[in-house]
Amino acid sequence: MNITEGKEALRDLQAKMSAYEHAMTSIFYDGSTVAPKGTAANRGQSLSILSEEQYKLTTGEETVKLLELLDANKAELDDFEKRQVELLIKSIRDMQKIPMEEFVEYQRLLVEADDVWHTAKENSDFALFLPVLEKMFETHIRFAGYIAPEKKPYDYWLGEYEEGLTTEICDKFFGQVRSRLVPLIAKVKNANQVSNDILHGDFAPESQEKLAYYLMETMGLDLDHVGLSTTEHPFTTSLGSHFDERITTHYYTEDFSFSMFSVIHEGGHALYDTGSRDEFAYTVLDGGVSMGIHESQSRFYENILGRSRGFTSFVFPKIQELYPQLKNYTADDFYRAVNRVEPSLIRTEADEVTYCLHVMIRYELEKRVMAGELKVKDLPNEWNRLYKEYLGVDVPNDKLGVLQDSHWSGGNIGYFPSYALGSAYGAQFLKKMKETIDVDALTAKGDFAPINEWNKENIWQYGSFYKPNEILEKVLGEPFDPSVYLDYLEDKVKSVYGV
Repeated sequence: MNITEGKEALRDLQAKMSAYEHAMTSIFYDGSTVAPKGTAANRGQSLSILSEEQYKLTTGEETVKLLELLDANKAELDDFEKRQVELLIKSIRDMQKIPMEEFVEYQRLLVEADDVWHTAKENSDFALFLPVLEKMFETHIRFAGYIAPEKKPYDYWLGEYEEGLTTEICDKFFGQVRSRLVPLIAKVKNANQVSNDILHGDFAPESQEKLAYYLMETMGLDLDHVGLSTTEHPFTTSLGSHFDERITTHYYTEDFSFSMFSVIHEGGHALYDTGSRDEFAYTVLDGGVSMGIHESQSRFYENILGRSRGFTSFVFPKIQELYPQLKNYTADDFYRAVNRVEPSLIRTEADEVTYCLHVMIRYELEKRVMAGELKVKDLPNEWNRLYKEYLGVDVPNDKLGVLQDSHWSGGNIGYFPSYALGSAYGAQFLKKMKETIDVDALTAKGDFAPINEWNKENIWQYGSFYKPNEILEKVLGEPFDPSVYLDYLEDKVKSVYGV
């Protein structure tokens, strides 16, 4: 095989890998949205077969020879092809270290865990979820040992979501965050609390769905390529390529803001993915490079833009149109309500200021379980203790506590720190963006086009071509600095509470 033939084979390989991923993700998406409750075993059967074929394709002799040939002749590849080979070789070498039967069994575990978690959460029954969660952590520890025995298991998985991330880096970052957020939250506690009555009432799901599509259109999402469904825990996924993006939300009739901001959050993820260069479709470069950069986009749109004074003023007339019972409230009432700072139970409903403490609790729990310092069976008690210590709230049951997130059932151990890092990245992106764009004026008009164009030019179009640290260096022109995010939060608190 010559290099020209090798390049063509590289494209064909990635197209096949993308097709398998499309099929498997579609099955998962169906299970998380509309599939009947009793169909988990059926999905598990299909996924086990598909995952075995995916494993054979990925680690097969023909694939390995192809990538080794291309890697040995990098000088004849363009920059995009070099990066594709780099990512594929890493993925294949990692997968080769996992016995195929264990990889296939893990796919079955993912289906079982997701199904059991839904039931366990619904019934606030951690004991039901415990056996599969123990298997999940055991599997991740074992797989990390196969792939990177020289690393702490948790360091390996942190790096899978954010290349180069370690517990040492996380400990330093969260230490900086804690040192400024704790006194900031104390200031708010001593101030007059703002009312959030505007958010609570009786809001029909049909009206919330209308608001969701209005928000998606305002954000600039292409509804021909981005779909919306409902699920227990909102998420975003690509089906096969960035040409088919799906976001989900959850409608609570007693609080319209949950769905509103989950749609904006997931919409930020979808904008990032669909903003990839079209020529990256069906390759490993398609879509975002890391969960930290991904969360920088979702939380940028959800909080920095979505909760800004300008955008809340812009969107409030539409909200009043959909919910006439809010006719006596003002846009300022809405702005203050959605920026209310108050320690709470649920991470996805948390305000910007206390949010990182929710993430820090999950990080500390994961780190200790992965290090063998905490038993999975003791997670509920430790979860409740940390919520009392960090946030001052009592957890009444496991549904509102340790069972609230879907991440562990989905095998996403090591993901949570990305939320906090992404929030901090987003604030620094805003600072840079404001050097050339009047962001406040644009959000006040509901004009996302120039903002989207800036993000596409600087971040989205590159997909996974650049590494996370390269994106940060390229966009910011200066080192990542968490203090920019903490300054932003202090300014937000001052604008709402005057302290």
